[in-house]
Amino acid sequence: MKTKTIILSTVTALSLTFAVPSYAAANPFSDLTSIAAKDKIIALQEKGLVQGISDDLFAPNDIITAAQGIQLIVNAANLNLDLVRFLVEPKATDYFKNADNDAWYANALITASVNGVVLPADLDPNKKWTREEFTHLLISTIETHNNLPKLKLVPVEINDSKDLTIDYDGSIQRALAYNVVKLDEQGNFHPKAEITRAEAAEQIYNVLEYIKAHPAPSPQPDLESETNSKRSPSSTSPQIPGAK
Repeated sequence: MKTKTIILSTVTALSLTFAVPSYAAANPFSDLTSIAAKDKIIALQEKGLVQGISDDLFAPNDIITAAQGIQLIVNAANLNLDLVRFLVEPKATDYFKNADNDAWYANALITASVNGVVLPADLDPNKKWTREEFTHLLISTIETHNNLPKLKLVPVEINDSKDLTIDYDGSIQRALAYNVVKLDEQGNFHPKAEITRAEAAEQIYNVLEYIKAHPAPSPQPDLESETNSKRSPSSTSPQIPGAK
């Protein structure tokens, strides 16, 4: 990663937003009739957080690519370049050697990298992603950019845990605790299965709902300092000469 090409003017905005962007779609996707997550996908579409392959088609059963997954996560975490000043015009290939600087995803890759999303320099934007790859990156990014309440995590038994990439195990466990994902009836996660656009969108919706229901705790006032600041010499009882 060529970090020397940028100067961070200040810390980028980290909180999630649920406001409707100006580019939010007006008409719902027409190919979600038989999709269980239909309402969740439409809700994300109305917020401008997901886009289709055309104005009215979402292609829910298509396998998500790395580029599409990164774009979804960048949108969900509200990552942007608003507070970043570049010394030179950035290119996606400054960060990822296999990227196409003219591709639709170029800005998403730059935004993700500048905001600290951990991705390999040899990322293939067109690679089809697995369930564990998408879930791990989603959870790790959301946790990095949000002050989520601490969990007393009780690990869930995953029957196909032997198929999990070991570095992803913690993220998958927390995704289960956040109700972002669920195991199937046999207790399997299917980590190496390719993830569809509908499944990825559902995870995005679920993690945003979790954050909405668990806002970051407000800073607690320093009660001792506040008490001390209220004290003054005049509050002390006056000493009267000769009094007992």
